[in-house]
Amino acid sequence: MNCRGIKDMFPDYLIGDLDHKKALMVQAHLADCAACRGELESLSDVWTKLGVLPEEQPSDGLRSRFYTMLEAYKQGMEQEKTTAGLTQAFSRWLESWWPRRPALQFGAALLLLVVGLTAGFWLKPPSYTAADIDPLRQEVQAMQATLAMSLLDHGSASERLRGVSLSARMEQPDERLLDSLLQTLDADPNINVRLAVVDSLYLFHSHPFVRQHVSDSLAKQTSPLVQVALIDLLVNMQERRAAEALKALIESDQLNPEVKLRASQGLEKLL
Repeated sequence: MNCRGIKDMFPDYLIGDLDHKKALMVQAHLADCAACRGELESLSDVWTKLGVLPEEQPSDGLRSRFYTMLEAYKQGMEQEKTTAGLTQAFSRWLESWWPRRPALQFGAALLLLVVGLTAGFWLKPPSYTAADIDPLRQEVQAMQATLAMSLLDHGSASERLRGVSLSARMEQPDERLLDSLLQTLDADPNINVRLAVVDSLYLFHSHPFVRQHVSDSLAKQTSPLVQVALIDLLVNMQERRAAEALKALIESDQLNPEVKLRASQGLEKLL
């Protein structure tokens, strides 16, 4: 088969959707054609990045939420009209008590200024120290971690992607959350969710628990896209302990040729 016919099968080949006969045909062509190997590598890089983009779908409650917001907006407009009327009435009442003569107006303004300064001195808000704020910050982070772990266990892939996104925004995730992320990396049925986890782990690569588990997870992956993403992560982390995992991956008979090439290149950079 010529190069054009082989290239038409690249998308199905990358996601493992080709039958065995066609997959062998593609592998045999790639072994002899450097141009097609290069194009497949570029296509794999693009798909790795596109795979982390969640597919946005409108929820079933969108219509009800819209009408709820519309009703709230109407009520807000009515309340604003009522507030404006009360403000105008108060302004007219205050104007009726305000003195007409300039001298009296100046004296009244001076009196109000003194009263305001005195009240501000006695009623100034207390100052807060770092010791007061730190417990609040820790409590907020604990709530965010709990919410993220709950989303990671959700049945919907889009909700699990939200959980990964929320985890990535945390500065110092605890080990429970990191463990949930790593379990999602190992076992989530959705390739996009696993790719999103790999991206988030770039932010936490200095954690020893993460570094070791990413190396172990490489052998558990079957998707070429996830395997390539993990290899790139290990190379960027300079995790030299992953050399054995890469060697074992290269020796696999069923390994995608693109993944084998990326693993060989990654092994050279780590050694």
